[in-house]
Parts: sequence; C-alpha cells; structure tokens
Amino acid sequence: MTIKTLAVTALSLAAMSASADSISVYLGTYTWDTAVSKGIYRSTLDLGTGRLSEPVLAAEAVNPAFLEIHPNGKFLYAVSESGKAGAVSAYAIEPDGGLRLLNQQPSQGAGPCHVNVNSKGTQVLVANYGSGSATLLPIKPDGSLAPPTCSIQHEGSGPNAARQKGPHAHSVNLSPDDRFAFVADLGIDKVMIYRLDIDRDALVPNNPPFAQLKPGAGPRHFTFHPGGRFAYVINELDCTITAFAYNPRSGVLTEIQTVGTLPPDWKGSNTCAEIRVHPNGRFLYGSNRGHDSVAVYTIDGAGKLTFVEHETADIKTPRNFNIEPSGKYCLVANQDANTVLVFRINPQTGDLEPTGNKVSVGRCVCIRFLKP
Repeated sequence: MTIKTLAVTALSLAAMSASADSISVYLGTYTWDTAVSKGIYRSTLDLGTGRLSEPVLAAEAVNPAFLEIHPNGKFLYAVSESGKAGAVSAYAIEPDGGLRLLNQQPSQGAGPCHVNVNSKGTQVLVANYGSGSATLLPIKPDGSLAPPTCSIQHEGSGPNAARQKGPHAHSVNLSPDDRFAFVADLGIDKVMIYRLDIDRDALVPNNPPFAQLKPGAGPRHFTFHPGGRFAYVINELDCTITAFAYNPRSGVLTEIQTVGTLPPDWKGSNTCAEIRVHPNGRFLYGSNRGHDSVAVYTIDGAGKLTFVEHETADIKTPRNFNIEPSGKYCLVANQDANTVLVFRINPQTGDLEPTGNKVSVGRCVCIRFLKP
C-alpha cells in the first residue's frame, strides 16, 4: 500500500469517526429583528460531551420558522412564515454545511408554519397557519421544488373567540408508509386526514376525513410512535396531549387517552407547542410556554401515558425541541431567551438532565438534525 493510499485511508477513517461522534444541527429562526437573527443557522453537537459548537449563519432567509431535511441528507426545505403570500424554499446542503438556495415556490396560503417531506423524498407538504390550508409541492430530481400541485382549504371555527375564528393548520405529518397525511388544525379542533396520491401529487380526503378533538383544545403538533401503532397530538389551547390508536390500513385515529401537560395547581397562562416520542418508543415529551417546561411521560404497551416530571431548568418559551437520533440528548429552543439548551436523557426513566451546555441563537424556533 502506498503512502498516498495510507493517507487517504487515514483521512477516510477520521471522517467516519467524526461523523459517528458528532451530528450537524440546523436551526430555524424568526427574523423580525435582523440584528438578532438573519435566517438559518448551523451547529455541531458533540455526542460524547453534549456540547454545541458556536452557531454560524448557513443561509439568510425571511422567517424560516420551520425546517425539514430531505431523506437523502442533500437538501433542506424551509417555510417563510410571513404575511398573506407565504413561501417555501429549497436549499442544497453544501459539503461544508452551508446552504445554497435552489429555488422558492409559493405555499398558496398565509403564514406557512410547518413543512414535511415524504420518505421517498418526492414531495414537500406545508401547513399554512394564517389561511388554514395544506399544500403539496413535488420535488424535482435536483432537489428544487416544482410549483404546487394541490392545496386544500379547511373550513370551520372553534369556541375560542381569540384563536379559533377560522381554520389554522398548524402541522402536517405523514404516516410511516407515506399513505396518509395528517394536518392538525388548531382553529377547528380537528386532525384532518388525507390519502396521499403519489402518482397525481395530490391530497385526497380520507373516510372518515378527520379525528375530532375536544372543543377548544387547539391541536398543534402531531407525531407517530416508532412502532406505528399509536399517534399523539399536543393541544395548544387547553394544554393537553391526546393519544390515539392508529389503523394503518384505513388511516383512522381512535382516541384512547387525554392527559394534561401542567401541574394541577398551576394558575398562570400557558400554551403548548412541540411534542416528541423518544426513538426507543418508551418516553414522550411535550413543551409548555408560560409554565416554561418540558413535560415528560412514559408510554406503556397500550400507548397510554404516565406523567414523570416537568423539566424547567433555564427553559424560557420552548416553542420547539428535538431529540437527536441516538436518543442521548434533547435540544430545547428558547424562543424568548435566544438560546438552545442541551439536556441529557436518562435512558431508564426518560428524565431530562441539564448538561449546562447552551449556545446563543436569536429567536430560535426549530431544530433539525442531519443524520450522518
């Protein structure tokens, strides 16, 4: 073996080791004040120490409040949450981690707040909060976005006069097999269910077309259990989490439990935000803004939740948080404190344990990991 070959092999092994010991993190922000934030930032999480590197600007953008990464790890998609003419942008992820804008397409709605990509990497779906609609955009082979091919407007209202005068689609999630799309609509207290027509790049109402939540609940974010048998939605307005049994053949959600996210003696105002299931399927987490905490639950074999703890250390307005793929760490985005915190996850109990590691990021509201 030549010296040159040995050197190349050593570099390859070093790169493999680095990727195994760390993971890239992309951070979406609000850019109302460009002195505080200018767009999408990137950092690196050390999986041994739990330390985050100092964030650097990956791409300037207007209110990239929610991000999603393509399954092949080569592209990133971001909403532009602004005004009546919302948009979604496609970026190529460069070798150095920077983002190169490929193109931008309209979201065909106001205030897009959530974006997702199907597992085949052929479609982007967007939830438009302001107008209460869901939109589908095909992905071209080069990662750029084609114009929207389908947009569905929700109808209705809820009993909360301040927040539910009309529909407000707050998230869009896909079933593990890409057959169904679930759009949690805060304004009408429903999780809308659509069949995903891959050939026509369309959303088709399911039968039944929705799962009904309690009036005034305000469903916000939705997630599946890794086993695929259960799903969960966090309800922003009444501060609860609803557990569902999921039928993968019909797409039907059947409620099995609803639990509160706050201490029984809490008297202040609060709204819920993010929800996540641990990769091992044993724990669930939901965030409180007002109480400023992440609520932790265990999940039993029937999909039901049992409360464990409220983690509050240094947390302020946790609009978003995420669990890195190995399940060792949870990163919490403090929107109003302009920080991202790192917690270690207790593998036996699910408890969040403060590491003391944090970085400054202005108005951070979304965390995404680039899987090695």
